[in-house]
Amino acid sequence: MDGRQRAGGDMSGFTLELTDDQKQIRDWLHGFAAEVIRPAAAEWDEREETPWPVIQEAAKAGIYSLDFYAQQFFDPTGLGIPLAMEELFWGDAGIALSIVGTGLAAVGVLANGTEEQIGTWIPQMYGEPGDVKVAAFCSSEPDAGSDVGAMRTRAVYREATDEWVIDGTKTWATNGGIAQVHVVVAVVDPELGVKGHASFVVPPGTPGLSQGQKFRKHGIRASHTAEVVLDGVRVPGHCLLGGKEKLDERLARARAARASGTSGERVRNAAMATFEASRHVVGAMAVGTARAAYETALDYARTRTQFGRPIVDNQGVAFQLADMRTRIDAARLLVWRASWMAATGKPFTAAEGSMSKLYASETAKDVTARAIQILGGNGYTREYPVERMHRDAAIYTIFEGTSEIQRLVIARTLAGVPIR
Repeated sequence: MDGRQRAGGDMSGFTLELTDDQKQIRDWLHGFAAEVIRPAAAEWDEREETPWPVIQEAAKAGIYSLDFYAQQFFDPTGLGIPLAMEELFWGDAGIALSIVGTGLAAVGVLANGTEEQIGTWIPQMYGEPGDVKVAAFCSSEPDAGSDVGAMRTRAVYREATDEWVIDGTKTWATNGGIAQVHVVVAVVDPELGVKGHASFVVPPGTPGLSQGQKFRKHGIRASHTAEVVLDGVRVPGHCLLGGKEKLDERLARARAARASGTSGERVRNAAMATFEASRHVVGAMAVGTARAAYETALDYARTRTQFGRPIVDNQGVAFQLADMRTRIDAARLLVWRASWMAATGKPFTAAEGSMSKLYASETAKDVTARAIQILGGNGYTREYPVERMHRDAAIYTIFEGTSEIQRLVIARTLAGVPIR
């Protein structure tokens, strides 16, 4: 009896080998990242502006489109999205975020909208290859980042005119203010906490919506990030994602559950499960940036000579490269595990989504810092890309839940303590 039989079954079907289709898509995206994104990275980082020409090239290639991301999302192994994210962010994090940022708003409509709303708004988010548009998902607020229960933006329904009036300020909105379509999360019933939230589409040109402060960031500078101010914004009733009837039913259930005292922890844990199932996407982005820095450092160490030999011959450099590659591969495996679990409906009983995001994001910061050290003085200059990669990597431990939040989620999940 061999080991596989003793374990209770034949494991001959297990593989980490990508399919031919996955390899083809990966190589195609790698080519686009190498030929289009990378040559433009330094320029748009310096300009701190949205790289419209690059987004247009991505649209022409078929990358900047809902169809492309839908195809990757429905990969039965779950690896389509992380493979795409790794290659695009290997090219450049700021430009890649500009290319994929619209997807946040598109997912918001797909997850909550009716078929008519999906068909109406998502095409407007992307525009056409010759006239590209972007969209923004607006959720975070100055006092409501990790604590979504502190959200203050209000949406009030006016039955006489069948419209919603939205007031508030959103922050950290990718494409905020420059978007064709904004998807805004607002409070419709303050007494219900997070269960009293709803999502709305704000059509282009709607009066009362304006861009507030545009943030000048440490990294990912080619991605536009700004506040969005909503001052008496009026949107028709059909802009409520899912529709009024569905909202009323959901609010009624939440009120009934609240009255019976059963809504609290179950609701929070359901929301946490949703976050868990998406955090591996950020992990894949971080793996892409880390891999780019590692490859730059490896190439440099092979060609840079000191004392008559390449610096890679020195243990001090070689061991750092070994650690960098090991961490990257480990991070990728954690991301792939979480991606597979999300795609196949496996429960995240040990917060595997948070594990992947935590380890990959901290790997990106560590690897990019080591890359600078290997390049020495050159690594500290803008003549080489690793200093930009290091600045970009800092965001991964902050957005979509800080490293501290990830550790809290993991620890409380393992301990069986409610996540608050």
